[in-house]
Amino acid sequence: MKYFLFLIFLGFGRAVAQNPYVQVLGVAQDGGFPQANCQKECCKAVFDGKTARQFVSCIAVIDPVSKQQWIFDATPDFTQQLHLLNNPVPKNLGIFLTHAHIGHYTGIMYLGREAMGANQVKVYAMPKMKNFIEQNGPWSQLVALRNIDLQPIKEDLVIVLNERVSVQPFRVPHRDEFSETVGYKIFTPNKSLVFIPDIDKWQKWNRSLEELIKSVDYAFLDGTFYKDGEINRPMSEVPHPFVTETMDLLKNLPATEKAKVHFIHFNHTNPVINPKSLENKEVRQKGFKVAFQGEKVEL
Repeated sequence: MKYFLFLIFLGFGRAVAQNPYVQVLGVAQDGGFPQANCQKECCKAVFDGKTARQFVSCIAVIDPVSKQQWIFDATPDFTQQLHLLNNPVPKNLGIFLTHAHIGHYTGIMYLGREAMGANQVKVYAMPKMKNFIEQNGPWSQLVALRNIDLQPIKEDLVIVLNERVSVQPFRVPHRDEFSETVGYKIFTPNKSLVFIPDIDKWQKWNRSLEELIKSVDYAFLDGTFYKDGEINRPMSEVPHPFVTETMDLLKNLPATEKAKVHFIHFNHTNPVINPKSLENKEVRQKGFKVAFQGEKVEL
């Protein structure tokens, strides 16, 4: 009997190990952590080796069965983030872009002949984002040399990547100087996840954040700034929902729903990026989660 139960447990463990999963490859805002020319204590601690560097916000979906991997946003830390994925074979790699701000697409430069010299890596992009890459150098050279293979995607249209993984882009309000901005829903037969690294304010969106969270198993949400007054300029110039605002908006959700929320995309000034900070502790005490580099969640 014990041997029979052991076989059942072993089989279950293998099944779980073969499920698709998400791996967090970075949690910082576009400028990274530390940030260029930052003289603040938050960055000084990193430069001095007292605090760990954090890569720019990025997640990957991995299917252990098909050996396929899809990265959501190509960041300036693309080289190191590929290494975290054990340098996947380019033919098994796909990239989904959210928008044309520096932390979210510039990593595709490493696919060019100056670096990887990749061959037709699939890059999924909305119409304006696709046009931005095709019409502007040096990105257009990646298309001309077939380093990348641009895959057009449309708002709310589901993309079936294989029999176990599907993705759905949706528009969110943001500073769309060069492209649209989207979030993504990621589906497997068992679970789903939503990824929104950038949005102006939840109030500007025509969808309910509470209902969205109820519809998925995990929600990786914009946590750029902890609270108002965090930087020395009008924060309306770089609108994002403060972590405190999001927590207040969701305060009446059941604990099981709050636990789905993983804040990500932290500005270097955001104390939540430090796992030992009081603010990080406060977020977790209120029932929410803070994404961390290397984190994995099973789909």
